[in-house]
Amino acid sequence: MKIALIGTRGVPANYGGFETFYEELGKRLTERGHEVTVYCRKSYYPEKLDEFLGMKLVYLPNLKKKSLDTLSHTFFSILHAIRQPYDVYMVCNAANSPALLIPCLLGKRIAINTDGLEWKRGKWGKLARTYYKLSERISTILAHRVIADSHGIQDYYASEYNAATTFIPYGAYLSESRKSGLLEKLGIKQGEYFLQITRFEPENNPLLTIRAYKQLTTDKKMVVIGGVPYESDYSRKIRDEAAGNPNIILPGSIYDRELLNEIWCNCFAYIHGNEVGGTNPALLQTMASRCFTIAIDVSFSRDVLADAGVFFEKDELALATQMQWALDHWQELSAYKDKAVERIRLYYSWDKVTDDYEVLFTEMVEQGR
Repeated sequence: MKIALIGTRGVPANYGGFETFYEELGKRLTERGHEVTVYCRKSYYPEKLDEFLGMKLVYLPNLKKKSLDTLSHTFFSILHAIRQPYDVYMVCNAANSPALLIPCLLGKRIAINTDGLEWKRGKWGKLARTYYKLSERISTILAHRVIADSHGIQDYYASEYNAATTFIPYGAYLSESRKSGLLEKLGIKQGEYFLQITRFEPENNPLLTIRAYKQLTTDKKMVVIGGVPYESDYSRKIRDEAAGNPNIILPGSIYDRELLNEIWCNCFAYIHGNEVGGTNPALLQTMASRCFTIAIDVSFSRDVLADAGVFFEKDELALATQMQWALDHWQELSAYKDKAVERIRLYYSWDKVTDDYEVLFTEMVEQGR
């Protein structure tokens, strides 16, 4: 099959979950004999490669504005792709669904991974939220197959749009520490810090995490990795809350994979605060890195973590209570870590994810003949 992967920043995966998804899926599909092309945003890649891990790369422009970055590049990608002999168009993000009208009218086979409930994110105004809700509906009309990465998203599309979806989660690698000395770059030590890796947005709750941490009496540090592409009032509040406390470390976004692996594998406990979205890639990697996880109590967290961690209500005291419980019951944390690793092995390996997408794409092509 000839497969186009559209709607992300591109590969190599230096920016986030969708990019990692395309990298892991694309390289495996090429290993299985398929021809994969990934559309990349030109402004994000100073070095332009013809191929990466067997995938062909196409670089096209994007409008560098928060509301137009993704959609503008997807439109340019679609206009290029319709002139190519692709069998399947794989698109990420329901917000890109208006761009699917042209290939749909041309009879192209389209799959879309809708991602989470973007309209719930605090960074968007009323007009943007309305657009995202409309885009969800459009995706159920123009795409031949809608993919939900969690059962919670699947239930949402069934109840909200009476739309059938295909459940395929994200994947993760089982990880272990190999170069713990890299932690010295951040001034931290093995097992001596709480961790959160996320974008600095209200629905991910890094500010709540920092405030909860400040209620503890502990020598362990609080490391919050991430940021936002466009500075916001919320991200400034995070900086202000951490100011003057040497045990709260905000290193910004980190894309060095070796360093990230060591940070994940050596934390005392991971705080997962993302309340919007489906199968969160950071939560999966946390589990795969054998971290003890304290997750916000929403359906998306429970779908993935199940009994392999503990949960907190969206409240500073509730989170602080769970963090203190971990400090007081450190001998009990290994059992949770073992369960987390086993769940990754059973349900969230990248090979299994690729198996499911390969079956889906094959069915789409056969149905289109």
